[in-house]
Amino acid sequence: MAGRNIVREVMKNKVLFLMLLPVLLYFLIFHYAVMPGAYVAFVDYNLNKGIFGSDFIGLKNFEFLVQNGDLWNITKNTLLYNIVFLALGNIIQIVFAIMLSEISGRWFKKVSQSVILLPNFISMVIVGVFAYNIFNFNSGFINTMLAGAGLDRYEFYSDPGIWKYIIVAFKIWAGTGYGMIVYLATITGINHDLYEAAYMDGATTWQRIRYMTLPILKPTFILLLLFGMGGILKGSFDLFYNLIGTNSVLYPQTDIIDTYVFRSLVGQFNFSMGAAVGFYQSLFGLILVLVVNFIVRKIEPDSALF
Repeated sequence: MAGRNIVREVMKNKVLFLMLLPVLLYFLIFHYAVMPGAYVAFVDYNLNKGIFGSDFIGLKNFEFLVQNGDLWNITKNTLLYNIVFLALGNIIQIVFAIMLSEISGRWFKKVSQSVILLPNFISMVIVGVFAYNIFNFNSGFINTMLAGAGLDRYEFYSDPGIWKYIIVAFKIWAGTGYGMIVYLATITGINHDLYEAAYMDGATTWQRIRYMTLPILKPTFILLLLFGMGGILKGSFDLFYNLIGTNSVLYPQTDIIDTYVFRSLVGQFNFSMGAAVGFYQSLFGLILVLVVNFIVRKIEPDSALF
């Protein structure tokens, strides 16, 4: 009976299902068909023997990561960066969305929206070059200004601590416009009559934002937070790699799981170690989504994913 209903639904909306086909094929080929490759994390991978012919070593790859301290450091860095990206990023996106929604001039609103969105389309390679020309010791913009003022130059690329703030600033700068559109779309969908009624009742702009706009944005915020939790251990590799590169001096504060896996594969050709970290990354993300969704379902069932 269920099978018949599915067939009937497909035939009824065949155009819509046809449009979904490329997405389904993408996930099947690049996300599900490759899942057996996770077995590499449990073997001493040998290129000549292949994945399933290599010697099975169980959890030894994971044990090595725990014993040498790398796993804790890259997990801590990845978690802290992504928590800041999620929390601060969403707050700034909401602020910008509300500010744009309150602007009455249509021309100024469109120009502002385009300017804020533009960084999202800039390649991180360009961002890396941009950052280098700002922070370079010899010819960077900041050090040139310091030297011109008679002050000592500052070696940014030898100070791991300051890069925490630089990375966060570039991430927020690049992602604010895209996330802002989601919140702006939610605000646009609010019935304008509600604002008119609140205005007639004497509510100030701040009161309308606090008691009307923010509560309506709450489900969208929770939904985006849950989606973000799924990838909280997946760092922005392109951002980190193009800003930090192979500068090992900065690794204690800037090394994340993605850059560690990249170095394991490219620099050390250690496929098993890279697969072990990737498997740990995916498993941790799955557990975190389930836990957060469970908490959200207990507090506010309508905002939960399932």
